[in-house]
Amino acid sequence: MTTMTERLLVVDDEATVRELLAATLRFAGFRVTSAATAGEAIAAATADPPDLVLLDVMLPDMDGFEVIRRLREHRTPVLFLTARDRQADKVTGLSLGADDYVTKPFDLEELIARIRAVLRRTAGHPGDVLTVGTLALDVEGHQVTRHGRPVRVSATEFRLLRHLMENAGRVVTKAQILERVWRYDFGGDASIVDTYISYLRRKIDVEEPKLIHTVHGVGYVMREPRP
Repeated sequence: MTTMTERLLVVDDEATVRELLAATLRFAGFRVTSAATAGEAIAAATADPPDLVLLDVMLPDMDGFEVIRRLREHRTPVLFLTARDRQADKVTGLSLGADDYVTKPFDLEELIARIRAVLRRTAGHPGDVLTVGTLALDVEGHQVTRHGRPVRVSATEFRLLRHLMENAGRVVTKAQILERVWRYDFGGDASIVDTYISYLRRKIDVEEPKLIHTVHGVGYVMREPRP
């Protein structure tokens, strides 16, 4: 059951949409604030970061893609909720680090389910530290180290790395990664997974032993090399 500790920021320039969403989400048990412009959203999310931002792409002062870029340093979870339904827009939004991408018109019950799924994935648990060999990931602190040295990763890279480490020793398919990390089916185009795996390898597999391994025709597995 959702608790009143979960705070959402709804960002949409259409007053009717904001009011409908706010009323529905409050009824579902969330605390809700709203913003009509990108400037208002950035100011609100920076001053008091919410647990999740529901963000429209088309805003009067700047688009939602620029907003998520500016919020990236605060690691605020973002769910795009927009009429922009082109494949390219979805890929752009998710590649920038959005946790989900929902297009209008939308089903309110499905939206609430997706919001709760994002909150579960991004909540973390105090003291959770995942380790594989010399690689460590602090879930709550959102920090990654290799051989004790910090590794800078983006929000999307962090989610991908966490998924791989939670399934260490187990092969995960590209379809599974898309579902768990991006929460969106790219219509069979899994190239974004390969791209982000490449990003991670450049950051954590720059020295031996290599931890991310390709299982050709299937997916990827994180493990230390077998003797």
